[in-house]
Amino acid sequence: MEVLEEAEEEEQEEELTDLEISDNLQDVETKVSVEQVCVPNDVPDFDWSSIDTSQLPSSYKTNSLKEKKLLHIADHFLQQYTHLCPDRKPLFLHPVNECGVEKFVSTTVRPTLLPYTELYHWDGCASFVSDYLTMEPLKSPITLPSSLYSPTTILKYQRGNCFDFSVLLCSMLIGAGYDAYCVHGYATREICTLDETLEVCPLLKKPQEVPKEEIKKLSKYGVKPPPDLQSKFELQQEAKKKAEIEAAQMNEEKEEEKEVEKPKHDPLYGLRVHAWVLVLSGKRDVPETFFINPFTGNSHSTVDERFLGIESVWNHRNYWVNMQDCRNGCKDLIFDLSDTIRWEIMLSGSDKPLQLLPDGEEKKKLSDRDKDHTQEKEEEDMSFDMPPSWVAPIQISPGEFETRFSEGTKVILYKKAKLEKWAPYLNGNGLVKRLTVYADLACTEVVEVREWFKNREDMLDMREVNKQTHLTTEYFGPGHLLGLKAHTYMSLEPETECTMEFYNEARVDGLQKRVENANEMIEYFLGRDDFLHVRHVEFGKSGQKIHFAGSGTDINSRPIVQIKECFQRNLEKPADEDVAERIFLITEEMIHLTYHLKDRYITASKKDFLEVGEEDRKRNEVVMTPEMCITYQAGSSENEKNLLQLYQLLQELTEEEKQLKRQVQQSEAEVLNILEIRKNEEAAIKLSVSIYDTERNEKRRQEYRARKNTMEDELLGQEEQNLDYLAPFLIKIGHRQRMTKGQALCVIDDCLTDFKHRLIHKVNIIQARFEKAVEEQQQKYRWFQENRNRLSAEEEDDFLTHYSETTFHIHILALRLDREKQMAPQKYLALKKKLRKDPRLAQHLGHA
Repeated sequence: MEVLEEAEEEEQEEELTDLEISDNLQDVETKVSVEQVCVPNDVPDFDWSSIDTSQLPSSYKTNSLKEKKLLHIADHFLQQYTHLCPDRKPLFLHPVNECGVEKFVSTTVRPTLLPYTELYHWDGCASFVSDYLTMEPLKSPITLPSSLYSPTTILKYQRGNCFDFSVLLCSMLIGAGYDAYCVHGYATREICTLDETLEVCPLLKKPQEVPKEEIKKLSKYGVKPPPDLQSKFELQQEAKKKAEIEAAQMNEEKEEEKEVEKPKHDPLYGLRVHAWVLVLSGKRDVPETFFINPFTGNSHSTVDERFLGIESVWNHRNYWVNMQDCRNGCKDLIFDLSDTIRWEIMLSGSDKPLQLLPDGEEKKKLSDRDKDHTQEKEEEDMSFDMPPSWVAPIQISPGEFETRFSEGTKVILYKKAKLEKWAPYLNGNGLVKRLTVYADLACTEVVEVREWFKNREDMLDMREVNKQTHLTTEYFGPGHLLGLKAHTYMSLEPETECTMEFYNEARVDGLQKRVENANEMIEYFLGRDDFLHVRHVEFGKSGQKIHFAGSGTDINSRPIVQIKECFQRNLEKPADEDVAERIFLITEEMIHLTYHLKDRYITASKKDFLEVGEEDRKRNEVVMTPEMCITYQAGSSENEKNLLQLYQLLQELTEEEKQLKRQVQQSEAEVLNILEIRKNEEAAIKLSVSIYDTERNEKRRQEYRARKNTMEDELLGQEEQNLDYLAPFLIKIGHRQRMTKGQALCVIDDCLTDFKHRLIHKVNIIQARFEKAVEEQQQKYRWFQENRNRLSAEEEDDFLTHYSETTFHIHILALRLDREKQMAPQKYLALKKKLRKDPRLAQHLGHA
């Protein structure tokens, strides 16, 4: 009995706590409904009631018979749902559109494949929607919106709430072939209000390392692997060091997390309404089901804790209600929409009955006739097909797709970072994206700045500037004038520390990388025929200036102290004849050669040469002695070379030393040339324009105009040739068959005289136009000179652009005038010959 009493008391306490929780939730809901809680204050208000709907198609303003029937089915479905699930929130079924007409949500989805390669993939579609639209919060964060506008209207005004974002993104994803659905559910405050200040910027996240596949166990009959000769003790020590480093990093991250202000308690946690997109696996080779937050364009796992529950999902074909428990958020949800126990479908195309069961008391009161009627009605609902979308085709012009951002720019704040985006060609330097990384949460101390560029003629793609070390790294795309791939420097002044990387495929010498400072220069090569892969040069202090032809610059030659070259193995030569390393000690006049190791040898063959002095070389008093070459031959000494062979080798090395000095000086000149070119490129930045971009390509537009004018002139010339000049003069003579020779000559003279007057009149008209245009151009130039100081930079640029276009037009007029003057005598003589040979006159002129 005591146990039963304790159980009853516990049940009563649970009921009381449940009542208190429900009362608190009701209080929160009433407060929100009264106060109309809206979080973002920085989003500018937009009056949707002022939009013009007069030009919208009739499908926006009326419903077809099929749509009316669908609304009736939706109301019937909603009645059953509210009756069986009275504690659930209302469904988002048929809000009004921009014309105030109720439309079912599935018919608002308009699958569309847009003609842009970037929009063929889900990440491109999500990125475009998040960039193109401006986020508007829901009027009340815990209630559904009363309206859902068409994607075309949302695109026109470039703004909308989470439901507008989701419908547009879902339309694009379905058009691109994805199995996508709009989701009505609940999410955290940060997701609903687009607050990313506690999130790490995606550009700063390190890519996940792909785990290495474990080695499969070999069978006892297989070949045994070679023994592991690594020291287990050393491996343990390395593992300990890694563990200590990881622990230190974890402690640092924990300390940083402590510094971060945790989000304040949200009284509306679990009640905030949000809409996002669900992409199921299967189509388009999607391996795993995932969510897309349309505000950010980022993908999320279906077990993400920030998504707290789902009420319903829909696409352009059907509507599903979630019947699963969401106490643990979306972690335990199964997204098998064909499972009618977990997902209640509204329009079922299968023979399976609906899961919504009728009430028992109403079932007894119904007559047999009513039963038959309801069964027929439910069967009709089940077999009813979704009507086509009422939305007009979604269209995005190339200009809108390129501009993307509503005001040409967008700023996103992350944790200790700020990301700025611009439309192409908006900035004169081609800047399209900038990421600023800060050391503190207040974003006051800048640590690093990364900039991305597009359409630069110097092929600059990205620039990283470390504000603490003052180190700048620039990355270039293929096609730079000097094959430059990356450039790291602190200053563009000569003889300062810098690193240059090159596209070795675009260079004859195969240079891949060059590192230089005041004392040394290291060059790395790839794919050379002589197997050279490293050249290390050490310098002394700067000396006299040397000029190299083709470089256009004078360089301060630094005395070369040492040149060291390393070669890779050439398998066509024996190891003891294949040089692995050679060192030219310039100041000590010595040459060291080290050969590759032979198999099963631990020492390599070596040769040390003492170079001959310049004075002895000029006198031809070179005598090779054994003391001039110290040789160590690994293994037997059978292949030792005699003095003559060593002398020839020394002569070859001496000549190569001269060539190397010249190559090193050319490398120095190339470095100075690159630094000078980079200075000029940054001083006068030029953006490249595609030949297909007629709006920006002024040169292409002028060529098109000139070609068009030439074609018009040619057409006029053809028309002149096809004209019958004799017709008006032959009319004056009544009897053409009785024409005398004198009359025929008079007709020819009259025709030629009239043609001559026409040519003169045409030249005079062009001359008058040309003089008028020149006079107006001079007046404009005088006005510009008088008012230049009062004009802004933008007005000055506009004037100069218009002035250049007018100058081009005057140039075309001048060319046309010169052409008419030159062609007039030729046209006169051609017509004279044509008239003489005309059959209507030739028979009266006779041989003359």
